[in-house]
Amino acid sequence: MIYTEKDKQYKRYTVTSALPYANGPVHIGHLAGVYVPADVYVRYLRAQGEDVMFIGGSDEHGVPITIKARREGVTPQDIVDRYHKIIKDSFQELGISFDIYSRTSSKEHHETAAAYFKKLYDEGKFVEKVSQQYYDEEAGQFLADRYITGTCPHCGNEHAYGDQCEACGTSLNATDLINPKSALSGSKPVLRETKHWFLPLDQDEPWLREWILESHKGDWKTNVYGQCKSWIDAGLQPRAVTRDLDWGVKVPIEGTDGKVLYVWFDAPIGYISFTKQLKGDDWEKWWKDHETKLVHFIGKDNIVFHCIIFPSMLHADGSYILPANVPANEFLNLEGDKISTSRNWAVWLHDYLVDFPGKQDVLRYTLCSNAPETKDNDFTWKDFQLKNNSELVAILGNFVNRTLVLTHKFYGGKVPSFDASHCLPMDEEVVKELATFPERIGRSIETYRFREALAEMMNLARLGNKYLTDTEPWKMVKADPGRTAVVMNLSLQICANLAILCAPFLPFTADKMHRIMNLPAMGWRDAGRADLLRGGHEIAQPELLFEQISDEAIQAQVDKLQATKEQNALNTWQPAEVKPAVTIDDFGKMDIRVATILECCKVPKADKLLQFKLDDGTGTPRTIVSGIAKYYTDPAALVGRQVCFIANFPPRKLKGVESQGMILSAEDKDGRLVLLTPSDVVTPGCQVG
Repeated sequence: MIYTEKDKQYKRYTVTSALPYANGPVHIGHLAGVYVPADVYVRYLRAQGEDVMFIGGSDEHGVPITIKARREGVTPQDIVDRYHKIIKDSFQELGISFDIYSRTSSKEHHETAAAYFKKLYDEGKFVEKVSQQYYDEEAGQFLADRYITGTCPHCGNEHAYGDQCEACGTSLNATDLINPKSALSGSKPVLRETKHWFLPLDQDEPWLREWILESHKGDWKTNVYGQCKSWIDAGLQPRAVTRDLDWGVKVPIEGTDGKVLYVWFDAPIGYISFTKQLKGDDWEKWWKDHETKLVHFIGKDNIVFHCIIFPSMLHADGSYILPANVPANEFLNLEGDKISTSRNWAVWLHDYLVDFPGKQDVLRYTLCSNAPETKDNDFTWKDFQLKNNSELVAILGNFVNRTLVLTHKFYGGKVPSFDASHCLPMDEEVVKELATFPERIGRSIETYRFREALAEMMNLARLGNKYLTDTEPWKMVKADPGRTAVVMNLSLQICANLAILCAPFLPFTADKMHRIMNLPAMGWRDAGRADLLRGGHEIAQPELLFEQISDEAIQAQVDKLQATKEQNALNTWQPAEVKPAVTIDDFGKMDIRVATILECCKVPKADKLLQFKLDDGTGTPRTIVSGIAKYYTDPAALVGRQVCFIANFPPRKLKGVESQGMILSAEDKDGRLVLLTPSDVVTPGCQVG
């Protein structure tokens, strides 16, 4: 290894990735935050020859799954069976190279999680508490936090959940909500006593402070360290490990029917139960040997669970190692808006794989190069296209293709021999710089700076492109064949190195390059050399590594998102509240009539105003000014239409034009004003009433 935390050497690596909820597919936010960086790290370790176990799986318990099942009228098991397969298959197709991808609904996991709880329970590691919890009398059950909605006391959002307000992001307790109601029956819940067991995090605060704030200062990412410090400095509180629910791992204590392990408690134990499934009796060294390095890849919403709560669970048992690092990323937004599964505002992995077949590495590249490592970042389809066309195609693909095409043109597809007598200082400089790339890329990967590592890999492709452009072997092949052979040999050596060094990021491209170049299996330690290919080595016919992505393909994705946005507006739109009651006499005071538009034009120096000349049946045209210009860009097209207007408003001047009434319009769900017109043509001047 090139570098490890505090220079400690390890015999093996246990790498986990956050367990996605099996209540929906995986989207690009999950990939950029967790799974692509985790896979890059694991593939790099394997290339180094390290003993690595990469663990993943579906989190199949928790309230979101029961809510989805209730909405669809199916069982929770139906939901998790459906989405576990979608998630697992799409991960595999993207090349996320788990050693095991399991699920928390499995028998093995239930047994492992229940046994873990029972051991801590028997040793008195939990605190038993009786507390007040909301209960739905109509449904006849206690309500989990997500089954309670109400008004957020911080921002006034009327659709906040019992654990969090998604509008302002504030963490809540269900009892904080104003006007709470049950998501099951819609009734107002009542408070009832219930008994649960708590992990006493307050008692763990001293050793957590020392372990995180002292031992890992400057070692963990600043966003991870900062969030942990904030929680610890605020004072840790006991956290419930059980809840009243009928879906999950049953509490293994007599007399606890209707209680399960809280999902945050049972889910991380999945890492252990999945290891048992994979390794059998040999599982313990991956979790209990201090020469094993444990690394958790997660998103920032899981920092507290993996840095404070899960370590407290491991510490309570006393026989487990603690994580050496938890390289959490921030969030990825989509086209300037927060990714939201409930609003379907996402790019779903399984859809992407259908829409862009064979382009797994393009997505991996885009998400890695744009990863939200230190702050929230944004994915746009235009940037995706640019990354492919201007970087993968124009830089990496272009260099490799040019080199291989010239090799076939000049040497019949065989690597020319390298004769040092034809070398120039520029060749020696290229060889010298080539040798630095494995360490540069490796150091960045080992310190979890994956964007930087990917950029370094692309810099090697840039080096190759510049070398070819500067030497112009196509111009000197006849005049100086010896010099040309040196240039082409060295260019091919760079290609071979790229096949090794791009593999953690672009595994499908690396496999293709190995096949085309007929390369033997090579590891990271082989990279950096300029003698990977010997003279006479045969190269297959060139194939394009990447293809241009068209404007039409990108526009189709943009249109799909626009349709989603419009559907969301339709789903969330509600009519304005009805105004206070009026009498028929009040209504009778308004003189509403129908008129035909004779002329319509924009008011000079007034972008929002249109000037109408109306036939109101009186024989004298009526002028009305209306602020709807931005909704009707071709005013002349309105001529001949009929509109409703209020005839007895007092005249007033707008931008120097006297307006004699008000044209009636309705505001649509998207804020657009639409003129109100009768369904049939009527005589101008007819009253509405």
